[in-house]
Amino acid sequence: MQETKQNFDIPLHDIKPIVDIQEYSLYYLLGISFISLLIVLGIIYLTYKYIKAKNAYNIRKEHYKLITSLDLSNTKHAAYAITVLGLTFKDDSQRHSDMYDNIVQRLESYKYRKEVDLFDAEVIGYIEVYKGMIDV
Repeated sequence: MQETKQNFDIPLHDIKPIVDIQEYSLYYLLGISFISLLIVLGIIYLTYKYIKAKNAYNIRKEHYKLITSLDLSNTKHAAYAITVLGLTFKDDSQRHSDMYDNIVQRLESYKYRKEVDLFDAEVIGYIEVYKGMIDV
């Protein structure tokens, strides 16, 4: 009988050598984290701007409230107040400017005296028309 010897040095042709594979998952994680951080910061900034704008002092609105709540029985005080507060709305349009100048001219006789009478009906009418013209 013949003895057969086994040979373990068989060449293998279909197995490839080990290859380095690039791993991008860390870059994906960093990219998504950065974009998420930008979105969160953007939302925080927009919320801050909204709250700040909501609580902002609006001088036009305040002057409109003061003009509409004026007591016209105190003639001298009302004449000065309408002159000062109405100046806020003077530059809205040419019509507002003309009306303001007309009212100021009519109120001159009620300002610079020690004792003044009550407003006449015509001046009260002009004041009411000017109040109605104001847009806040």
